[in-house]
Amino acid sequence: MNCKEFEKNIPDFIAGKLDFQTLQEFGEHMRECPGCKEELVIQFLVTEGMQRLEDGDAFDLQRELELRLAEAKRKVRFHMAFLKTGAALEVLTVIFLMGFLGWIIS
Repeated sequence: MNCKEFEKNIPDFIAGKLDFQTLQEFGEHMRECPGCKEELVIQFLVTEGMQRLEDGDAFDLQRELELRLAEAKRKVRFHMAFLKTGAALEVLTVIFLMGFLGWIIS
């Protein structure tokens, strides 16, 4: 993901609408690009801050952004673990089927 794509995806990240692949690329780019991370912080503070001011709510936006980033990281880790488990099950299934076919043939 490049900086332009990252900035385009910031509103969807804030709204929690990024799919797994985009969320993974978004997180990787943010870790590698301090400028984009700063842009995310600014847009988050403006977007959420304005909404909170309109609602009259008290808020700690920096903490809330940290929580959202941690949640996004957890979702990516969970999804990756799910994919790895699925791949392992596929390998075990193939091994089982090969053994079963070998047993039938012999």
